[in-house]
Amino acid sequence: MQKLTIIGLSMLLALLQFRLWLGDGGLLEVFRFARAVEVQKQENARLRERNRLLLAEVKDFKEGLAAVEERARSELGMIKEGEIFYQIVEP
Repeated sequence: MQKLTIIGLSMLLALLQFRLWLGDGGLLEVFRFARAVEVQKQENARLRERNRLLLAEVKDFKEGLAAVEERARSELGMIKEGEIFYQIVEP
């Protein structure tokens, strides 16, 4: 009778340990979620920095023409009235 009780309790302990480590809401799942949270925090930080830069660019466009002029020159190849455009061709 005592052996049967020990075997039963051992099996119950093994089942509980299995659920603790590998079952739903177990430690393995907690570790996975912790890693996913860390990855998401890094992504959020990256996106916050990007938003900050875009907000600064929008503010610059609203407040002055220097940013618009710089973008027109670099991206569209525009020049000011009265300027002379020189194109240097490398051999």
